[in-house]
Amino acid sequence: MEFREFSAKTVDEAITKASLEFETFSENLEIEVISEGKSGFLGFGAKPAIIKVRKKDISEQAETVVEEEKKEEAAVKETPKTVKKETVKEQKKEVVKEPKKEAKREVKKETEQPKEERKVVERTPEEIAEMKAEAEKFLGGVFKAMELEVEIKMEYKAEEGNLDIEFVGQDMGILIGKRGQTLDSLQYLTSLVVNKGRQGYVRVKLDTEDYRNRRKETLENLARSIAYKVRKTRKTVSLEPMNPYERRIIHSALQGNRYVETYSEGNEPYRHVVVKLKNR
Repeated sequence: MEFREFSAKTVDEAITKASLEFETFSENLEIEVISEGKSGFLGFGAKPAIIKVRKKDISEQAETVVEEEKKEEAAVKETPKTVKKETVKEQKKEVVKEPKKEAKREVKKETEQPKEERKVVERTPEEIAEMKAEAEKFLGGVFKAMELEVEIKMEYKAEEGNLDIEFVGQDMGILIGKRGQTLDSLQYLTSLVVNKGRQGYVRVKLDTEDYRNRRKETLENLARSIAYKVRKTRKTVSLEPMNPYERRIIHSALQGNRYVETYSEGNEPYRHVVVKLKNR
């Protein structure tokens, strides 16, 4: 495989960009740093970092990450529990104060949860048929203009209030686009058509060739790889801009990680996830 060139503000961001493009761990990439870039002064003289990347023929890198994580967890469990009496007293004092703080946090979460819940409106068979017809008419017009032969399969899931639409045909890659951007745009436009003048919100999901699940798995693997890198280098890593759905996948994948934490920063469409070492 030939080398491909990537550029970004920093080398780390360029490597993240390459990992997303190749849909693999950074450890599975052969990387040559052409230029480390310059931040410049007040924006003047700034130069981007440039790297050349190609995919390695190695499948054991992910296993190595998992094995090292297991070793570190085992080392933590085997650490002797020798605590001085003074520290025990201090811990007891902290334990007394902690429940009050935790109680406040729990109340806050409980008050926020109802806002996130989406009330599912019960639909009649006639209304469901009408939604499907509107979506098919819109998508059929798009595919006709694109001169594409696409079979459209639809299923309305009453319990979730979702209209799932699947495309079947040849050359479906053109409907997915770079990192699913074309599919996301079609999904957004179809959602506008289906929800126009309708009571209650209908969530529209578009997919083809199981792209959504494959992308989710890729992002989860990337999240674990970035978390491993942050733990080893102790340096914060900023991922490239993602849509809200993909950012949630990264946050969810690392939510239970005891070594790193994530947060989003920036404004749409340049909002991105940042992975940093937890303060201990």
